[in-house]
Amino acid sequence: MRRAVILLDKSSIRDYIEAVSSLVTSSLQDILPGSWEVPTNLRESMEYSLMAGGKRLRPLLVIAAAESLGGSREAALPVACAVEMVHTYSLIHDDLPAMDNDDFRRGKPTNHKVFGEAMAILAGDALLTHAFYCIIQTSRQYGITAESALAIVEELSLFAGPAGMVGGQVADMEGEQGLTELDQLRYIHQHKTGDLIMFSLKAGGRVAGASEQQLAALEQFGRAIGLAFQIQDDILDLIGDEGKLGKKTQSDVKQQKVTYPYFIGLDNSRAELEALTRTAKEAITSGLIPNPEKLLDIADYLMERDH
Repeated sequence: MRRAVILLDKSSIRDYIEAVSSLVTSSLQDILPGSWEVPTNLRESMEYSLMAGGKRLRPLLVIAAAESLGGSREAALPVACAVEMVHTYSLIHDDLPAMDNDDFRRGKPTNHKVFGEAMAILAGDALLTHAFYCIIQTSRQYGITAESALAIVEELSLFAGPAGMVGGQVADMEGEQGLTELDQLRYIHQHKTGDLIMFSLKAGGRVAGASEQQLAALEQFGRAIGLAFQIQDDILDLIGDEGKLGKKTQSDVKQQKVTYPYFIGLDNSRAELEALTRTAKEAITSGLIPNPEKLLDIADYLMERDH
């Protein structure tokens, strides 16, 4: 099978990703107002996982989506930080002994290994709740309409909650060794990973005042790259470089988890990854999104990533 030829200026998109990541990381360092009295251990536990690295994919998509519609990077930043906090809380809890029982995350000891299980749980709780505070700052500090801020809060509640990310985590936990159909795995991938990616794109669109048609295009883009992203994770867990990934490979195999390669094989998984990336790109090249270039580059970059 011939692989699709991708013409991508990797240096340009990497520069963009690094610039956005640096901005988000800098903002996350001061995410708790200095006037707040927050227990030192709690603050340090939150900061430990927020500053542990990572791709900053979800905040990147918030900002790229806003900018694709002519929106302000600064106005999108509080929402970008909010979604990274929700993502980080989910990782802290996912690593706990009661769930995946992981010792390392991004090449560093997991939060509960450093701060203990109780503090890790509370740090995750704090990150989740503080995310909603941050979203409101888009309206208070940058003049985003109250209606748009309310819609972002509503959608984060939906896509991070029982019908979204948490529901996907439960389905993953309950079906770890018992999945028999690809549709069951697709459900887990779409909700555990894809929903927060889709939310990020729509939230960035809302910051920029997107129309319903533009939001629908961003949602379609997000659904496709969200599933593609997780399929690439499945592939990398099988054949990736542990040094680049910052975690052990073959973990799904060792835990007897079923993955896309398990169901349809490695070559067919790669073909599905490419098809989903094409679908994503088609969704935002119909003329509805004025400046889709960065989003298109991100879609290609994610398909080619090695960590």
